[in-house]
Amino acid sequence: MPLEMNREVFITCPVTGSGNTQDRSPHVPRTPKEIADNAIEAAKAGAAIVHCHVRDPETGKHSRRVDLYREVTERIRDADTDVVINLTAGMGGDLIVGPPEAPLPLVEDGTDMASAEERVEHVAECLPEICTLDCGTMNFAEADYVMTNTPGMLRAMGQMMTDLDVRVEIEAFDTGHLWFAKQLEKEGIIESPVLVQLCMGIPWGAPDDLHTFMAMVANVPDHWHFSAFSLGRNEMPYVAAAVLAGGNVRVGLEDNLYLEKGVLATNAQLVERAVRIVEDMGATVMTPQAVRDKLQLTKRAPR
Repeated sequence: MPLEMNREVFITCPVTGSGNTQDRSPHVPRTPKEIADNAIEAAKAGAAIVHCHVRDPETGKHSRRVDLYREVTERIRDADTDVVINLTAGMGGDLIVGPPEAPLPLVEDGTDMASAEERVEHVAECLPEICTLDCGTMNFAEADYVMTNTPGMLRAMGQMMTDLDVRVEIEAFDTGHLWFAKQLEKEGIIESPVLVQLCMGIPWGAPDDLHTFMAMVANVPDHWHFSAFSLGRNEMPYVAAAVLAGGNVRVGLEDNLYLEKGVLATNAQLVERAVRIVEDMGATVMTPQAVRDKLQLTKRAPR
């Protein structure tokens, strides 16, 4: 992909994520109402897309409960504020092995290996405009946790998403994930226009130095659309980097809890700051409908 600054930028806000951040900031939403309210506020601040996980309302831990996803999507759709809904499909591939001296049996507390049908069930139920496909298996920062997405699982999930007419957002954590995503497009499992999120700086995927970022960008085909983000204090620098590289941006509490050192942020505040960066660079921030037109999305209600 040739490097050329993007002049029309859409902002995605990942409002809560699945990480253990629920007790690190009072602004991390837990309940469906809190998640939906955060999504609506992010949209009012300038986000065209909201990327949603759900959490157990009591514990704040990540969840795959379909009823929670339905409540979140219904609350967002019932609001007066327009926004594109993007649901995660990353849950259900969590594998935790035992310690090096005894890797088996698997650790039950935290291991969650579900079928392709189970992992896409909430997508079929809620029919968002976009859902994510984590396009590869990867070690995470935790000692014995593996995010598990086999080629067979990805082909099955990707085909289900395409059959539902839900736009797939490839989440690429390393260059090999982009390689396989291109194979999925070649096989007709995911359809054009392809949307990819470059996930930078997540241990132990692609580091967020600019050399690696440029390698990731160089592996995005010219006819695809991409967005990019990094974590923590590098979240806002990556707003500028992504726009300069020709992409779109993502900011939200899934990726970073702070507005500045020692100051906890809300989702809306992070989006507002990203809007300012984008506009100060001379680009415009796209509306939800403009994104639908660009990515060929259809706003629908659940079945």
